[in-house]
Amino acid sequence: MAGQTETVLNAVIEGIDSGRLNPGDVIEEAPLMEVHGVSRTPVREAFIQLETAGLIKRLPRKGAVLFKPTLEEFLAILEVHAKLEGQAAGLAARRLSVSNAKDLEAAVAACEAHAVTKGDGDPAGYYQLNMRFHEVVAISAGNPVLVEMIKTNARKLMAYYRARYRYPGSIAQSAAEHRQIAGLITAHQREEAEALMQSHVQFDQVTVMDLLAAVG
Repeated sequence: MAGQTETVLNAVIEGIDSGRLNPGDVIEEAPLMEVHGVSRTPVREAFIQLETAGLIKRLPRKGAVLFKPTLEEFLAILEVHAKLEGQAAGLAARRLSVSNAKDLEAAVAACEAHAVTKGDGDPAGYYQLNMRFHEVVAISAGNPVLVEMIKTNARKLMAYYRARYRYPGSIAQSAAEHRQIAGLITAHQREEAEALMQSHVQFDQVTVMDLLAAVG
């Protein structure tokens, strides 16, 4: 049963990460049961775990709905998320290994190449590269608990971060900031890396309102 619950849980999370599931989308029990060949029990157990993480809200006899933040909720989550991302960058600046440094350079270079070759033309593709950059920074922090906290918070705002790259010039700006953050991390400038990462993931209230409207 635990394995079946994990299968359903991972399927929903993959849907969020890939953008197939977006804030406000209803997730019905029956299709999950059919696709994964499981009973209602593991589906509901997976929903309980997802609700505990703040990713969904269960609906009586109707499955669940993906978390859709209000403006106040968005700003509160963003404040915490920016702190977590900043902390990861700061720790990465202290603990960066040779292997992680290579992964970080590869992630930054991929973002830069995409910005040059595709410009604003492929925001969805760039977002996947952006996720990889932030993943490498988090892993380089050397704290698995912090990595999981960042992932959970990011998934609450993922659709909105993805929408950000539809705005002209945002991809080039993001790639440039990735290069600056990586430079500070590899130079072991902890405080500077932490501050720039916080600024990189933070939005002002007007931008948040625009993103909420864009996602719908």
